[in-house]
Amino acid sequence: MPSVARAEILALLAGARPQPAPAFSGLIHVTAAGLSAAGLRLAEVHPDPARLAQAAASTAALTGWPSAALPLDMCVEAEALGAGVDFYGDDPLPRLPQVSRPLAEAVAGLVVPVPADFERRGRLPALAEAIRQLRGRAGADLVVGAWVPGPFSLLSILTPPNALYLALGEQPASLAPALAACAEALARSAALYQAAGADFITIHEMGGSPGVIGPRAFRRHVLPPLQALVRALRGPRVLSVCGRLNAAALPLLAEAGAEALSVDQLTDLAQARAALGPERLLFGNLDPVAVLAEGDEAAVRASAAAARAAGVDAVWPGCDLLPATPPANLRALVG
Repeated sequence: MPSVARAEILALLAGARPQPAPAFSGLIHVTAAGLSAAGLRLAEVHPDPARLAQAAASTAALTGWPSAALPLDMCVEAEALGAGVDFYGDDPLPRLPQVSRPLAEAVAGLVVPVPADFERRGRLPALAEAIRQLRGRAGADLVVGAWVPGPFSLLSILTPPNALYLALGEQPASLAPALAACAEALARSAALYQAAGADFITIHEMGGSPGVIGPRAFRRHVLPPLQALVRALRGPRVLSVCGRLNAAALPLLAEAGAEALSVDQLTDLAQARAALGPERLLFGNLDPVAVLAEGDEAAVRASAAAARAAGVDAVWPGCDLLPATPPANLRALVG
């Protein structure tokens, strides 16, 4: 029999609304304390499916958190497409990998070739196997999520820092082919994760959110490839975005087509609930730094209660957890 938490979350993702709204996440939620308790170093787990699965489950093992999610960084597709990645193997503290060598030095005229054997490149095979093992070891206890960056966010790390944002103003017509290719690559990796057993997929379009680039640029450049990515995947699908979202931005995000929208702490939840209407699931929006990493248990409980009062269907961190997040704060959410 599945655990109560897993059963409630799966019911939620299917469209039911259990009360109170459950707390979980589809983004990165590994912690230094969980990794330490499991005897793992973050820099060493990325190529090893067994260690990846153990790392993803380590927060749940330590705190009772009801979910686990893979991958543990946003560079998986970038690496498979040919970018260089720094895993910070010499750093004593847990650090998420970052692109160290972009695919191209400019955005103008950029071609993003998606190889025929894309699913067999880089760490994608290890990630698929890790999800299979995670489903096997988590059994009926945990909801297993997988996530991918959004097309704009992927393109932003395939090119030098800030180059994509400059191109929005200087060479906007040049972006469409590269964004479409990014959407194709992400659809293929996400489908691989779904085939391996992920219960749901989160698309984390942090860099291309209308709260970051504005509703007009979002509609023109980001929404079409984002819609293509959502259409290519079976549900349940969660769209996670960053930045302050207003009444003009929220309906655009609903047009992307995902069953659920996750927003961060900059967005007014009551306004988001009203703009989205009753048919769209709303997740959010605990501050991962000020509340979850730096706050105390009382602050965590108060923020979760405020989110539920504003009408969220699930209490989610607004973004990835900081590795330094105290286990007691996560226990406060699920205790």
